[in-house]
Amino acid sequence: MKPQVLQETNWKRVKDEEFKIAILPWGATEAHNYHLPYGTDTILAEKIAADAAGIANNAGAGCIVFPSIAYGVNTGQMEVKLCMNMRPSTQMAIIRDILEVLDKHSIKKLVILNAHGGNAFVPIIRELSLEYPHILMSSINWWVVCKPEGYFTEAGDHAGELETACMQSVAPELVLPLDNAGDGAENKFTIDGFREKWAWTPRRWIYITKDTGVGNPKFATTENGERFLKCCTEKIAKFLIDLSKINNENELYEQ
Repeated sequence: MKPQVLQETNWKRVKDEEFKIAILPWGATEAHNYHLPYGTDTILAEKIAADAAGIANNAGAGCIVFPSIAYGVNTGQMEVKLCMNMRPSTQMAIIRDILEVLDKHSIKKLVILNAHGGNAFVPIIRELSLEYPHILMSSINWWVVCKPEGYFTEAGDHAGELETACMQSVAPELVLPLDNAGDGAENKFTIDGFREKWAWTPRRWIYITKDTGVGNPKFATTENGERFLKCCTEKIAKFLIDLSKINNENELYEQ
């Protein structure tokens, strides 16, 4: 049992506990090349959230990890069989309901631990902060917490070396041998603005990749995945400890 994980703990502990931070792992259900499971994003979000909260709670951070959300924004992958899509408006409705619970039980901080590139929580947080101004909301894209240089040869964008190595570390029984994986070759945009990423449009997966991956996983190793996850988890734990010490929002800023 992990006492920092709501699904694994019990009323005997929860009823008298004063929680400071709720952590919501948010993943997706989507194809990850041929070799990784559809639940890759959710599995990694749950693992990092639980481990970071455990470290932070040893320092008195008062974190509780909520059940994860396994559906992400996948509007560009609708043609890929059983890639599950959730609209941003649905995500907002879910977060609003969670905020109602937090408000009822005087938990003043919410951290969304995101593991899926299609999810974008900034505009949702901006809007909901007007409804719940006394709850400090934030989001973390876990895979950018530490720079991939020094850990991976070619990190990749989706089901590449980074995600593959991390899954080899966390759930090796769900990872097929890498000779099953495609090379993750990507068809780039033909328009400079999109290629250089100063203009944006959703990517249509059926046009950019044959194996649903973007990035070659062939150099992935369990050891590199463990090292990278350790770096990200420890930095997130430090963030949670620091956040737990904030009593008023003005304390976030230099005086």
